Amino acid sequence: MLNKKNKKLIKVALVGQPNVGKSMLINSISNSRLKVGNFSGVTVEKTQIEFEYKDYLFEIIDLPGSYSLTDFTLEEKVTKNYLEEEDYDIILNVLDSTNLERNLYLTNELLALDKKMVLALNMSDEAINEGIKINEKQLSKIIGKPCVKTSAKTKLGIKELLEELTTKYESMKFESKLIFSDVIEEEIANIKSFLLEKKYRTNIHYREIAIKLLKEDKKTFLTLRDEPIWIELQLILTNAFEHIYLHYGTKNLNDIFEDEKFAFARGIVTEVVKLEKQNEDNKTLTDKIDSILIHKIFGLPIFLFLMWGLFQLTFELGNIPMDLIDAFFATLIDETKNILGDTQIASVIADGALAGVGAVVLFIPNIVILFFGIALLETTGYMSRVAFLLDGFFHKFGLHGKSFIPLVTGFGCSVPAYMAARTLKNPKDRLLTLFIIGFMSCGARLPIYVLFTGAFFSEKNAGNILFLIYIVGALLGLIAAKVLKIVVFKSEDEPFVMEMPKYRLPSTKLIWHTVSNQALMYLKKAGTFILAASILIWFASNYPKQPEYEAIINQQLELANSEEERYELNNKMALYNLENSYLGKVGKFSEPLFAPLGFDWKMTIALETGLAAKEIVVSTLGILYGLGDETDESSQGLLEKIKTNIPLASALAYIVFVMIYLPCLAASMVFTREAGGWRYLVYLFVFTTSIAWILSFVTYNVARGLGL
Repeated sequence: MLNKKNKKLIKVALVGQPNVGKSMLINSISNSRLKVGNFSGVTVEKTQIEFEYKDYLFEIIDLPGSYSLTDFTLEEKVTKNYLEEEDYDIILNVLDSTNLERNLYLTNELLALDKKMVLALNMSDEAINEGIKINEKQLSKIIGKPCVKTSAKTKLGIKELLEELTTKYESMKFESKLIFSDVIEEEIANIKSFLLEKKYRTNIHYREIAIKLLKEDKKTFLTLRDEPIWIELQLILTNAFEHIYLHYGTKNLNDIFEDEKFAFARGIVTEVVKLEKQNEDNKTLTDKIDSILIHKIFGLPIFLFLMWGLFQLTFELGNIPMDLIDAFFATLIDETKNILGDTQIASVIADGALAGVGAVVLFIPNIVILFFGIALLETTGYMSRVAFLLDGFFHKFGLHGKSFIPLVTGFGCSVPAYMAARTLKNPKDRLLTLFIIGFMSCGARLPIYVLFTGAFFSEKNAGNILFLIYIVGALLGLIAAKVLKIVVFKSEDEPFVMEMPKYRLPSTKLIWHTVSNQALMYLKKAGTFILAASILIWFASNYPKQPEYEAIINQQLELANSEEERYELNNKMALYNLENSYLGKVGKFSEPLFAPLGFDWKMTIALETGLAAKEIVVSTLGILYGLGDETDESSQGLLEKIKTNIPLASALAYIVFVMIYLPCLAASMVFTREAGGWRYLVYLFVFTTSIAWILSFVTYNVARGLGL
């Protein structure tokens, strides 16, 4: 826009909390023409200045000092209405450098407006005197807006500020980097997706609409209420609010978003502000706890100790009800066969459905304990601290600090973990994180680990081995990330800010919701998908029949002189039938690929069925190694069958392969969607399978060399 003198007009909205030095900053700009009046319709004073700078005419509107953009006071209402309804080019947000955390509360709300903005870190001279050092370049990268250190008193940074304003005016507007907690981000994404599907026409960004709807902004609700999409949108909002209320334990949205602003501001300050001296008396309880839990030396060992304790509990406590569940299904299988007799229908129900599902349900206690531990750490606010703690460590491997959230979610389930990677704004950072989430062993792999550790290690050491498996998997993922970062996903490191919420007491309701949902999902899989897969595996392992061979064995059975001889002949027939079944043929065909790893065709088949769902690996092993054994009081349990039929070296190689190879079908589909196409799934398959094969080969041969 040009004025009469052919100078470009830049209209600036000057915003800040009370007592941040806005008026002094205006006075520091020389040759200004001051205009004083009132805002239209109200008695609040309106200050406006005009001045020329190079080829520009600046018009700055000094808005009333406001702690937030609400309607609580007349000043705040005027500021809010002006910023949302009036025409201007740039927001100049003035902050008090000596009290940055409190001032960032307002910045948080300004970022939600998604306008061009420049931050003036005023009173920088006073901050220096108080031993406060602010990394303004890092702050600028974090929020995506230029930041300039200024002092209205000494005129420090005034010229630099004007240069930034002209540069920002001439440049394109980029999306603000305002990030909320994962719960709210998930609901923002849902609303944005709905508006996009409906092709809703508006001059406001969908993200801004979503944020205002979740904050229950009256004007936004009134605008949308008359739109045809409102009926469908209401249901989405109802579900969103229920989700948010559950996580925060309150239905007061003002309190919820105040917590969000606190966490956002605290996260930034933790990252960009360094204090040369700090009065211990001024420290809050949160500060004191953080000084221990995110200590640069002790923080990581504390985290590792907590995770070690969680895996110890997962194995020790989880083992207690396992015998009862195992005995229940063994009795159920026996009774089913007794009632239905020696028929094919009895076999499909007992040896197929019940054996397959029972082998999976057996590990429900372990799953519940693991999810309980992770939910407990998340609800207290500790997991956010760990993300900050690991940021520097992650950067050494080419990962973003915020990658921690989807990665730790991957210990529970890969599906929400892949979705959680959306919070990473840099596409290459997001892709890199997606590629290594699979190295974080999900809950579905836990039954396989528990099965093999229980079979080959004492109860005393099994928990430690379980912890070691998870840690090794995570470390392999980090190494893989470093290789991918160097070779494939080359990009500049993005700055990191993780919300630092207040510490909370564990929410029983939220923990129950998380654990019960995950356990029910697991059981639902066992009762549907895994049930169907178990029956399919039973069919493939029982057909086609071999009548000629069975006739020969039956003749030998008639001539057998002892029970022991009959037992061996029955096992011989069962094994022959199994090896010549559809499943056996597939296993035999692919066995040469896995023979160098020490896997027999049964182990190979179980791995291949695991591509559908990792839980099926256990049920497949249960069916394959269970066939041919008579079920009586002397029958071996699944643990003993594994120990008897599989050498330790092969078992170790098997654990390594399971740890790395492609996640389940459902997770693979979500990965494809989040990564952006099928070609990425092909890359992931080749990448993970190659690494799994090589490391399993090394493990097997090293173990054999050690005589295991």
